[in-house]
Amino acid sequence: MAEWSANASQTVNPGETVIFTETEVPCTRGFVRHREGTGDFVLSGWVPSRGGCRCKQANSAIYNVGFSANIAIPTGETVGEISLAVTVNGTTIPSSTMIQTPAAVEEYANVSVEKAVPIWRNCCQTVAVRNTSSVPVLVQNANITFSRPDLAVTY
Repeated sequence: MAEWSANASQTVNPGETVIFTETEVPCTRGFVRHREGTGDFVLSGWVPSRGGCRCKQANSAIYNVGFSANIAIPTGETVGEISLAVTVNGTTIPSSTMIQTPAAVEEYANVSVEKAVPIWRNCCQTVAVRNTSSVPVLVQNANITFSRPDLAVTY
C-alpha cells in the first residue's frame, strides 16, 4: 500500500484537484508516482505474466483507491451542496462522488470513498480527486491510499 496526505487546510476551486503534500508510505516498486506540488498520481498498468500465456493475462491492473478528508464551505460562499470525486485521466468516476451539505460555512464534515480503479494493461493513467462542486471547497486532513490486491507482495 502507498499513502499520501495533506493535513493543512486548502481551498480547492471548482474543477481543481486536492493537492497532497506528505508522502506517508511511498510506493517503492514504481507502480504509483506522485507529481510533487499537484494532486496527480500516475498509476502503472503493469500486469504480471501468468505462465507465459498472454491469453490468460488480465486486461488491466486493478487498484483500490481510498480517499478521506474533512470538507467545508469557505467563508463568503453560500451554504449548499459540495462534492469531491475520483478522476482517471481527468474523467470523473460518477460512483466515487462524495457529497456533503453543511448547515453553515466553515462547518467541516468527513467524506470518504473506496473505489476499484482499473488501469489499462501496459499503460499509465493519472488518478486524482477533484472538486466537482460549483463553489470552492475547504479540504483538511486529506488522505489517499493505493493498493494492488492482485499482487501477492506489497509495494
